[in-house]
Amino acid sequence: MGNFGTNISSTTSFTLTGFPEVEGLEHWFAAFLLLLYAISILVNILILFIIKEEQSLHQPMYYFLSLLSVNDLGVSFSTLPTILATLCFHVPETAFDACLTQMFFIHFFSWTESGILLAMSFDCYVAICNPLHYSTVLTDTRVAHTGISIIIRSFCMVFPLPFLLKRLPFCKDNMLTHSYCLHPDLIRLPCGDTTINSTYGLFIVISAFGVDSVLILLSYALILHSVLAIASQEERLKTFNTCVSHICAVLIFYVPMFSVSMVHRFGKYAPEYVHKFMSLVYLFVPPMLNPIIYSIKTKEIRKRLHKILLGTRY
Repeated sequence: MGNFGTNISSTTSFTLTGFPEVEGLEHWFAAFLLLLYAISILVNILILFIIKEEQSLHQPMYYFLSLLSVNDLGVSFSTLPTILATLCFHVPETAFDACLTQMFFIHFFSWTESGILLAMSFDCYVAICNPLHYSTVLTDTRVAHTGISIIIRSFCMVFPLPFLLKRLPFCKDNMLTHSYCLHPDLIRLPCGDTTINSTYGLFIVISAFGVDSVLILLSYALILHSVLAIASQEERLKTFNTCVSHICAVLIFYVPMFSVSMVHRFGKYAPEYVHKFMSLVYLFVPPMLNPIIYSIKTKEIRKRLHKILLGTRY
């Protein structure tokens, strides 16, 4: 037991890895990532401002979109400190507890986003399949309870991860693959038995992402069934078009997420740049594209945005 304690206490920091693959272009690459951060933060704040100011957007769908934007801001701010430290200030060391805290928030916001997308798919289902009862099913109180439930679920699922890692002896080279701390990356480093960590990690992936994705697919199967029952092809397209933004948001979240999971679990011998690229796509693309997609596809947001940017009516 003394050796176990020594191993843990001797691990005071992790070394984050930059991007040696772009040697000689580090400053340009850092500038590019910072530009992505700036776009992501700006457009999500803009979406929140527009929804707050535009009375016609005070509806369940846009409440969920607000929650999605807040969550995407959380994803950006969770990774920004270590990206800045590693790429801009060349400080790759991060404290043990700080790394576990960052890991907690990155995965917390990922699980929360999955829950929000599920709630938005239910919103689409009710709006298309049961429009007459939409206002009675999705009341403001029920939307608030749904949002709180999503947050509580994510917190309860991710909360054990740092403690499960902290109990293990870290006696290997504490070099991480990324410029931020992810659970699949950290779980490679302990020299103790990580069976519990791996099992729990797989359990929450299946019980959250797996269940959520299946329920989203089910909701769209029911939506498609209702849409196909509409006689007019024009009405079919118009009805289904209301969910196009959400479908895009689901794809740009789940496709990279499953790709990252598969690469970490089955691509152990894949080059490091593959792991890094997939993780960057997973963490950078959804927060940046979600508000852009909704701005393009939602007439009310588009009108308000046009007015803000050009000072004229759409």
